Amino acid sequence: MSELKPRAAPRTIDETLDLLTGADYVADRSLATVLFLSLRMKRPLFLEGEAGVGKTEIAKVLAETLGRRLIRLQCYEGLDVSSAVYEWNYAAQMIEIRMEEAAGKVDRSAMERNVFSEKYLIRRPVLDALTGKTGAAPVFLIDELDRTDEAFEAFLLEILSDFQVTVPELGTIKAEEPPIVIITTNRTREIHDALKRRCLYHWVDYPDAERELEIVRRKVPQANQRLSAEVVSFIQKLRQIELFKVPGVAETIDWAGALTELDKVALDPETVSDTIGVLLKYQDDIARIEQGEGRRILNEVKAELSAAQ
Repeated sequence: MSELKPRAAPRTIDETLDLLTGADYVADRSLATVLFLSLRMKRPLFLEGEAGVGKTEIAKVLAETLGRRLIRLQCYEGLDVSSAVYEWNYAAQMIEIRMEEAAGKVDRSAMERNVFSEKYLIRRPVLDALTGKTGAAPVFLIDELDRTDEAFEAFLLEILSDFQVTVPELGTIKAEEPPIVIITTNRTREIHDALKRRCLYHWVDYPDAERELEIVRRKVPQANQRLSAEVVSFIQKLRQIELFKVPGVAETIDWAGALTELDKVALDPETVSDTIGVLLKYQDDIARIEQGEGRRILNEVKAELSAAQ
């Protein structure tokens, strides 16, 4: 792995927008503005929105463009301190204790100081995110926070307020420079106000047709232009009907890529039916599209694009 070369944060909103665009992340100005403020004010950025709209990608783009390490804490139900923050290497500690006893060392205070030292501390994502040096703080992604429970959410308050963690055996470990924190949630439950107050907030919505087409052209440049336009128009209309889970931008990119792999240059009913599993992940949604809704949408797409030519 090549050594990371940290770069300074953008100095203006326009530079922030250029930063994102340069990494093929097509953002609107409101997102660039809140991201710029988050970087300047060193405040966590809380991104909320449906799955697949590009929230996680923002953290990846920041790490890439700013030359920072990306540290990701993937949240899940039951996440605890030992998995998220730190734990001790108990096996190595026991070996050390046995070796010292075998060597006749009986100074228990010295032995305790030795086994509870940095040498045996396993840093999990939270503690790892606090070890960045000035000018090279990592990007810390707390992904899908809504999957955890309220107890862990409360634990994060100290982290986001003071950027420090207390390890009883070692004391308080404080970040030399706060990490660039990106928090994402799919809003499966509400996050407590106390945590939100520590962050800047932005709702990441589905892009309009023009921006989504630009995303496809950047992410799947080999796709036929007509096909890309039909794919985006089809998905834009798909989001307007009642589905259990509407496709996100990630699915748009996947579908355009899949159709390109099949050497398609335009949509047709058979192709939509054969590849609908790339877009939709629930059988009821798929059944609705295959029972005539898909053909209706496709006819509208063809008619509108033909009229626009």
